[in-house]
Amino acid sequence: MIKNAFISFQEQKEESRGSVEFQVFSFTNKIRRLTSHLEFHRKDYLSQRGLRKILGKRQRLLAYLSKKNRIRYKELINQLNIRELKTR
Repeated sequence: MIKNAFISFQEQKEESRGSVEFQVFSFTNKIRRLTSHLEFHRKDYLSQRGLRKILGKRQRLLAYLSKKNRIRYKELINQLNIRELKTR
């Protein structure tokens, strides 16, 4: 399972499951699962609402991480392949 691989990766860094990186990773997994669910069940409005809430939580965590430590933010974005970074 993907979560176990990431937990072992996080244990190497000696970070807990409450870290920002782990939370973003778990939200990303939930988002991908809900997205695939909604492709099949287009009128599942409760799942759409849940997806929007999780997206907002992940967005707030990523904003916090980008302000706090830009290097960790960029590594996490590249590792999870969430979005493309703008080059300056």
